Amino acid sequence: MRDIDPQYRIIPAGAGWAPKSARGRLRFTGRDRVSFLQALLTNEIAALEPNAGTYALYLTPQGRIIADLHVFVRPDSVLADVPVEISADLASTFDRLIFSEDVHAADASAGIAQLSVMGANAAAALSASLGLDEASVRSLPLWSQLDIPGGFVARTDDADAGSWDVLIAAASAGDLLAALGRTGAAEISEDVVETLRIEAARPRMGVDMTVETIPLEAGLLDRAISQTKGCYVGQEVIIRILHRGAGRVARRLVQIQFDAGLAEVPPAGAVLSAGDAATGHITSACWSPKFGRPVALGYVHRDHAEAGREVIASWVQGSGFSVQGSGFIVPGSGFEVPGSGFEVH
Repeated sequence: MRDIDPQYRIIPAGAGWAPKSARGRLRFTGRDRVSFLQALLTNEIAALEPNAGTYALYLTPQGRIIADLHVFVRPDSVLADVPVEISADLASTFDRLIFSEDVHAADASAGIAQLSVMGANAAAALSASLGLDEASVRSLPLWSQLDIPGGFVARTDDADAGSWDVLIAAASAGDLLAALGRTGAAEISEDVVETLRIEAARPRMGVDMTVETIPLEAGLLDRAISQTKGCYVGQEVIIRILHRGAGRVARRLVQIQFDAGLAEVPPAGAVLSAGDAATGHITSACWSPKFGRPVALGYVHRDHAEAGREVIASWVQGSGFSVQGSGFIVPGSGFEVPGSGFEVH
């Protein structure tokens, strides 16, 4: 999708924004809100101070992913963004899990706008439009927040060039967009956002992860799972894999770069082969202006999940012709693979 290049060129030197339409928002209130989430989610919540945050998962008892959550601890509540298509159901699920705790879980998606601002000049654009100190925005730790009237700015890891989210009352979103526009920040399309995500090797729930995915398959051990906290839903399975199975799962999510001369972007579902054996499939792919070639995320068998391994993608065009493309597994693609010799966080 090389037609994204004009918009993509905003990112290396400027700032682009896009509504985070794929995410809904849950709000937890009540004095037991932190301990309630601590007992359910995979990452450490109880140790977080107000204006800090984390990335976490909510699992089934069998250790499969129900949802991924960006958790923002606020002075009077906890806000979490989740896949928008299940936000209402998740709020109801959490509400049903409340027994004697003083907690209330609500779907706050309609009342809160969430905007992603990305690019080399994103911190400057945010500081100018929101009256913040640029150095404070730029140095904000991951998932931490700065207060603004009616909301907050949070540091994220959506794009390699730098990314922040603004969560603000929906009624104020228009004023925010106008202020960003005056700084020169421009709206970018969902295709550009998706390209930046794949380049940054960030799996997306519902695309690269499903309700059948074990977090270790998706390389989320270091990003989303605390190995020191107490019990959470699904912990027994995760601990069993780590300690009895030495972290071995049947497949691993990896990033693949294809030959620059490949004319087409391999589609999701394209079969991946290593040598003469089928080894997995592609989950998402794009044309990457950054690398000048197609780039994909996909699952491969654990025996093939190693840096530099050549893989072949095969798929059938709409015309019925078979197509193949050669690529290699990228070192430092963002997924830890025990024993493979590469790891980047």
